Amino acid sequence: MVYRLDRYEELSRFLRTRRERMTPKQAGLPESGRRRTPGLRRSEVALLAGVGVDWYTYLEQGRHINVSAEVLDRIAEVLRLDESERRHLYHLARKQYPLIDTKQPSKVTPELQRFLDSQNLSPSNVMDSRMNILAWNEAYCALNGDPAAMSDRERNFVWMTFTSPRFRYVKGDQWELHARRIVANFHAGYARHGDDPWWSEQFEALSHASSEFREFWDSHEVLDAIDAPKTLHCPKLGMLNFDLVSFLYLNDANLIVSIHVPHQDCTVEKMQRLLSDYQSQHSGLFESFQRV
Repeated sequence: MVYRLDRYEELSRFLRTRRERMTPKQAGLPESGRRRTPGLRRSEVALLAGVGVDWYTYLEQGRHINVSAEVLDRIAEVLRLDESERRHLYHLARKQYPLIDTKQPSKVTPELQRFLDSQNLSPSNVMDSRMNILAWNEAYCALNGDPAAMSDRERNFVWMTFTSPRFRYVKGDQWELHARRIVANFHAGYARHGDDPWWSEQFEALSHASSEFREFWDSHEVLDAIDAPKTLHCPKLGMLNFDLVSFLYLNDANLIVSIHVPHQDCTVEKMQRLLSDYQSQHSGLFESFQRV
């Protein structure tokens, strides 16, 4: 027999256990003598969350009732749920989890930077949901140039796609396909975060900087993830083939980690040469691309 999760029963158990771990003192309530059960009473949770006692009781009993995102937020605050618990609460209540707040800047931890550095011959970077490149490793610099030498705007992946001659050269014949996919990804992000003025400002800037961006935008394609084999062009080493592995960073869902894994078709050897040259000269073989 296959076990099927009953979301309402699971929601009932989850709310009860989180209520029972809370003390009146933690909730800002006065102590009221000996309690028959640990934690807060249902009536206290209902009071603090601003909902009816009967309604909250029905919710905790696992009855099939509708609950708004606003009420879920208030219950999560009363029960002091952390980010993972809050997400779990939303999923059990069949509610879409609130959007990531892209207005708050994310920071790359030393642990995450060490992870990038450990990828050795795999060019790797971290971007936020606005597609700003926040961190990278030496292999990434050897292949794409050092982002530290770029302005904040130039380190945006969408901006780089449409305004960097170097980036267009590296992409070669795959540039247009890549650019269309990037615009589709930007389109989806803009729709999710339309109340953030950064997206409008970036859209206007890109529209003025590139007629191709506006042309691709007008196709109204949307794409949430970009995951495909990559072939890049190096002036002196020829074609380099990679598989792209990307994932959200668990500790900060606003961060996307991307790793280009070189194929075993001489790309590994070429990356060794490219990285060695970068490490010795801090410029890489790609400075010659302007002369090609």
